[in-house]
Amino acid sequence: MSEPQLPVPAGFPNLLKEIKARIQQAQTRAILAANAELVRLYWDIGCLIDQRQRQEGWGAAVIPRLARELRNEMPEVKGFSERNIKLMVQFAHEYPDAFAPSPVIGQPPVAQLPALPNGQQLVAQIPWAHNVLLIQRVKEPASRLWYMQQTLANGWSRNVLLIMIKSGAHRRQGRAITNFEQRLPAPQSDLARQTLKDPYIFNEPTKS
Repeated sequence: MSEPQLPVPAGFPNLLKEIKARIQQAQTRAILAANAELVRLYWDIGCLIDQRQRQEGWGAAVIPRLARELRNEMPEVKGFSERNIKLMVQFAHEYPDAFAPSPVIGQPPVAQLPALPNGQQLVAQIPWAHNVLLIQRVKEPASRLWYMQQTLANGWSRNVLLIMIKSGAHRRQGRAITNFEQRLPAPQSDLARQTLKDPYIFNEPTKS
């Protein structure tokens, strides 16, 4: 026998709505924090490989071997193919001081991305696949910064970002937002939904 339905207290729907919103916001914060760690790890690995190649005189052949050994020893971990490892090294080249404690004088403008209030760089707030798309398709530093800011401000998915880049949206809209203030992407945004579907797993970025 089913239990009798009790009358809904006044204000209950608003309470339920607020709790759901807070749960979604917490989920979004958690997944974006995990993404930031992933981006930081990829940058760190790229820097490490680049440093060893220069110090030891290793050629490009070390990357396929690394990919093979990592696949053999850590088969459960994805994202360390030869292609993705090369992207990590390229990422480290593009942002040589992205996660270092202080900027290096004389760095190229792309490396001098603004730090956010939580101390993380802008690149850490954007999913890996977004970062790959930007370093491959947008070479001008100010334009790349504009796309990063707009991705966060508008919650763009990777596909939307690609469409915006192909259409030259930065030329129509103007320069980067100088007073940009990072806000948590809305849980219903494309960026949040896409990131929530792909939690802290080392996946390959989609080829463009």
